[in-house]
Amino acid sequence: MGIKHGPAVKITSYLESLKKGSQHESQFPAYVKNWTKEQVTQWLLQHVKVYSKYAERLEEEDVSGDCLVCFKKQDFLDLEVKNGPAVKILAELHHLNEKPEPTLQPIVHTSTDQTEKEALRVTLDILRNIDRELALQLENRMGKSTIYFTVHTGQLNQPCLSKDILKKEANQGDKLNNLLTCGGNSLDNYGRFVVVVNKSSPEQLQYLQFLNKLKLFCVLDFDPSSVAPGGLCHSYSESRVANKHIPSQYQGQTDSVIKNLNLYKQTSWVFCNGRNDLDSDSNKELDYKNWLRKTCRDVEQLVSFICNPEVLLHGKCLIIFLLLSPVDTEKDPIFDIYKAFIKHTEEESIITICGSRSTYEKWRELIQEKCESDIDPRSIYELTLSEVNGTVMALGPFNQSSGRLLPSSDSSFVVLKQKDEDLLTALDILCLNQCENIYDENSPEFHDFRIKVEEEFYRGGKVKWWNFYFCDKDKDKPFVKRDKYKTVKRMIRSQLRDSKDMCVLLNLFHHPGCGGSTLAMHLMWDLRHEFRCAVLKDNTLPKTEVAMQVRKLMKLESEKPSRVLLLVDDLKETENPQDLVSCIHKAAIEDSLKINVDNEPNCKVIILNCVRVHSPKKQYRQHDPTQSQYITSSLTPEERKEFEKKLKELKETHEKPENFYSFMIMKSNFDKKYIDDLARYTLENFDVSSKKAQLFAFLALLNTYVAASEISLSLCEDFFGIKRIQWLGDSVMDRMEPYSNFLVEERVEEWGGYKGIRILHHRIASACLEELERRYSWKVSDITMDILHCDLFFSVGFLKERLSIKQMLIERQRIKNGGDREPFSPLIDKIHKQRGRQTVKDIFEKASSRFETSASIPQALARYLYINERDFSEAVKWAEKAKMINENPFTLDTIGEKQETSQDYQRKSYNVSGYVGVLEIAFLVFEILSRLPFFEKSDPMRKKYFQSFLQNAIPITSVHKEENEINNRYVEIIKEHEPFLLSLKTEVKETFELLDCYFTYIKANKSEYDSKDRWTVCGLFKQYVTHFCTAPAEIKKERQNNPNLNLKIDIEDRRLFLEEKQADTFAGILQHLDRPAEEIERITECYAFLQQQQQFINQKQKTKETINHIVSNIVLYLLKPKSKHVQSQSHLSALLLKTLQDVGLRYPFPDPYYLALLLFWPSPRQENTEIVSYVRAIRNSCSKRLTSLFRNRSTVAHLFLGKEEGLKRLVSKLKLDVSFKDIRRDTLAQRWRNGDIFKDKAIINSLHRVSGTIEQGEVFANYGKLKIPVRPALIAGIRSGFSTEKVSFYLGFAINGPLAYDIQYEN
Repeated sequence: MGIKHGPAVKITSYLESLKKGSQHESQFPAYVKNWTKEQVTQWLLQHVKVYSKYAERLEEEDVSGDCLVCFKKQDFLDLEVKNGPAVKILAELHHLNEKPEPTLQPIVHTSTDQTEKEALRVTLDILRNIDRELALQLENRMGKSTIYFTVHTGQLNQPCLSKDILKKEANQGDKLNNLLTCGGNSLDNYGRFVVVVNKSSPEQLQYLQFLNKLKLFCVLDFDPSSVAPGGLCHSYSESRVANKHIPSQYQGQTDSVIKNLNLYKQTSWVFCNGRNDLDSDSNKELDYKNWLRKTCRDVEQLVSFICNPEVLLHGKCLIIFLLLSPVDTEKDPIFDIYKAFIKHTEEESIITICGSRSTYEKWRELIQEKCESDIDPRSIYELTLSEVNGTVMALGPFNQSSGRLLPSSDSSFVVLKQKDEDLLTALDILCLNQCENIYDENSPEFHDFRIKVEEEFYRGGKVKWWNFYFCDKDKDKPFVKRDKYKTVKRMIRSQLRDSKDMCVLLNLFHHPGCGGSTLAMHLMWDLRHEFRCAVLKDNTLPKTEVAMQVRKLMKLESEKPSRVLLLVDDLKETENPQDLVSCIHKAAIEDSLKINVDNEPNCKVIILNCVRVHSPKKQYRQHDPTQSQYITSSLTPEERKEFEKKLKELKETHEKPENFYSFMIMKSNFDKKYIDDLARYTLENFDVSSKKAQLFAFLALLNTYVAASEISLSLCEDFFGIKRIQWLGDSVMDRMEPYSNFLVEERVEEWGGYKGIRILHHRIASACLEELERRYSWKVSDITMDILHCDLFFSVGFLKERLSIKQMLIERQRIKNGGDREPFSPLIDKIHKQRGRQTVKDIFEKASSRFETSASIPQALARYLYINERDFSEAVKWAEKAKMINENPFTLDTIGEKQETSQDYQRKSYNVSGYVGVLEIAFLVFEILSRLPFFEKSDPMRKKYFQSFLQNAIPITSVHKEENEINNRYVEIIKEHEPFLLSLKTEVKETFELLDCYFTYIKANKSEYDSKDRWTVCGLFKQYVTHFCTAPAEIKKERQNNPNLNLKIDIEDRRLFLEEKQADTFAGILQHLDRPAEEIERITECYAFLQQQQQFINQKQKTKETINHIVSNIVLYLLKPKSKHVQSQSHLSALLLKTLQDVGLRYPFPDPYYLALLLFWPSPRQENTEIVSYVRAIRNSCSKRLTSLFRNRSTVAHLFLGKEEGLKRLVSKLKLDVSFKDIRRDTLAQRWRNGDIFKDKAIINSLHRVSGTIEQGEVFANYGKLKIPVRPALIAGIRSGFSTEKVSFYLGFAINGPLAYDIQYEN
């Protein structure tokens, strides 16, 4: 109709008033309605101080005063006024009620020439985002002095005397604001900041407090004195945590570096040219020439790491060059780093802040000359550091002025310091005064903020502490509670009152999307005065790390520990949730809290574990009812009334609350018809070929089959080809219309934090998938194949999405009535039922090409082909491919391990998971083979054929079988894969032996990872025994009836027995130190028999069995010294000497040298000069054989040096532990770990204290002139400084050499 926007808004407003039957009344002073559109423009520019383009836009649309008073925020947004300025205009309108009428001055309009110049400036701004070179050419041609335009006044600057001198901008404060916030008023626009800084002076530090406010990813510091008092790092570290790093620490696998350096969680302060506080030569400051030669490459690699989109997304990180001292020449390291940054990222992502104009002019000249770039639009140089500091500190988000408070002992409170909160990286801490004193709660901004937060939650976003705060402020409109709220609250208080355990785990089982996590957070909110409350941010962190942080939270700012309530959301995949409980208990003991629940009722940790399950009630019945509760997706009549009441309340404050679908789904009691109707209505006229339809289908698929599987906003922007330029007004949500009403955009804290998009409720996602299939025949298999063909999901920067796709394909759910898992993932099950074998195979094959380093994809396909299709040939082929991928046991690529596994675990144990993966693949093949007709394990002879074939004793052609087409085909397939199949048994055996070493020799950390691996290995070994170590009953019977069977069979039986008991390895025999003596007695008797017969396949077997014979005698002596099978020490020593002569000092295993330490360790009366050679030999063989297993883990001493002579002087750890049988196991283990055990009389009376020295940082045991190298058992056992000192210590024997315990300095 040609009506301008201003009058249109006015007409609409008056019509709405007529509908309501009320007179239209203005909330603002009467004079506002009389303003002309020119006066509105004057008020906007002179009093509200918005950008001229916004004022001009309103004037173009005839927005006079009587129109302006009818405007709502959306009306401004429709005119392309950004959210920040729109809120500001509305706020200033409200403030007119409190102020006198403003004076409006006529605007001096620009000439046509000035208008052209502003158009040129805008053109240049656009060009810089499209073609920087073209923009630079145009800028140089027109002259820079013509394009600087003062936005707020609408006037141009006059050219200065010389084109070479920069013009001062009229308002650099606003410019700094815009550079940091992209035109908003909060620093939240950028996910992270990177600061590059040179040398500071002490007087500048007071003006650099703004760094504390920025979300710093890292600081690249070129001041070697920065960490000393008077330096910037020292100043920052007084209030925030700064981890001090060097550039080379950023080299390696990206995820490993992120985990190791605690990136995203704490600031990384990188010293790029030495540290004066450290003495080593490698930390000295270098001149430019040497820096270029020695350090520059490392710093350039650091820059490359920072600019990697998998680390910091382009457009979401701002790099700030903070020049606090002059850069006089291009031969300055900081200039090289600037050049490195512009190689790897867009110049628009880099700004410069200079301490003085002279510093800036030289810096600009260098960059213009050497880089042909003008940095002026992105530089701040006219403001003093004090003005810079004040401008940044004035930006949001704002901190609580009164400090964040925590409850403490005796009804007191303490302030949570920012630095302490920085250290608690695993915990999101809920404070007593959470949300208070952050906003002016009478302001329009706060009102809009409240509406927005409530709308996000009721639409389907995650609940925030603000939601509970708003309801507390408005007591007449309380937060809706599920009926189980009171029950769970009583359970928590009951455990606090009655439980004698220091740490208690409570489970809350709930259906997805039924409000379980919301209820738990509501409980925490209401209990925050009684507990120190925290939410675990990341379930994948090591439990020991979480425990240490919980312990710190208990003790923060108080001598008496406080009770803690910890919320853990969905810990279901952990094999044993009690691990976290154990770790917290251990952490308390380590810290000497000496908790006595009766005496310290405040000192207790309650873990509330929210678990999403499909059958909450069934899970509840399987657990202790005093420590568990459940919530279902079925509302009680009382709950329904509460939801009806809340809907009426929402209608008073929100527009169309009926569109808050997550809320409405719960209100409808999860009515399937309501959800299906929503999906049917929204997906009407769905164009399956459009981009938005494809993305919506991808979201529906992922959100149905993978929990917490949002797609990052940046991936969605790339999918649509949206440029990340804020003011263009194009957004993913706009592109997704009309499906946006099903989507929610929210911040995700994982992977450093990013914005993600998901469908707002799990059930809507499922209903949409069903609708796509019903109406458009777009099945889940089609969508799965489409997502696998979408290259964008597999490009750099989108690791989380790739993991979600992989998880959807291979993660199997637990069987409802047991601990085992279903054979396949729910998605594969669905595709199999809908489309059958070929489609499943096609999907796995495409996935295998996408996840080339993952053994789990071909492994899943092999399982599918055999179990569902009985396709032996293809199953073996894919199992072999999985094995080839997993040939390197250090590969860690099983689903979820990159998320579930802490870096600490990767560094120490990741190879173990790789070896377990090798075993699992092999046993999958064994299972397939054992089901073949001629290898059927239920038939004794066929089982024997199975064993003989895999042991390479008979060829497949000699296996007895019926002659038929199927069997002949199986034989052909086996022949095709024969080398692979025949290598499996040997490889499995070697892998078991290696893992035996790991679990025997390494100091146990009792983590869920080690426990899970050990449990898995034990289960697989039982299968191994069944397959290979037991003779069928019929064959055993035949042997008994035929005494003429030769000696060879008797020898074979004994070796099978030893293998079955894991006593055919050195590590396996040592494990019998804590088993009944009868078993090791039988083992020793077997070895004696084998030694007597002297029938060995080769010298290797002879050496191994001789060594095992000796160690079995020693173990038997320690358990049952009077056994008739124990041989004398002299006999064992002579046998060992002969063996040592045969193998020399380069034997690949440490076993003979370990025995040499036990039998030949000197005494005060007898020296053995060869012992030093044996110590060196055991260290060498261990470094070659077992280093990959030890990997920063401590070894354990099974035996200690006692006070007696001969074999009696060997004291087992088990024997020492017997003296402490009244002490809890975990307490005893902790005393061993921290060395306190050696202060006990039982230990002092049993063990011999050895005299020695420390020289050049190494410990020696001294026997006369003989000095034997010994390692300290604890890293902190010796002082630094390389001082030569006399010491004494207890001696333990570990597989990698002698260990010194309880080192005492004589002085």
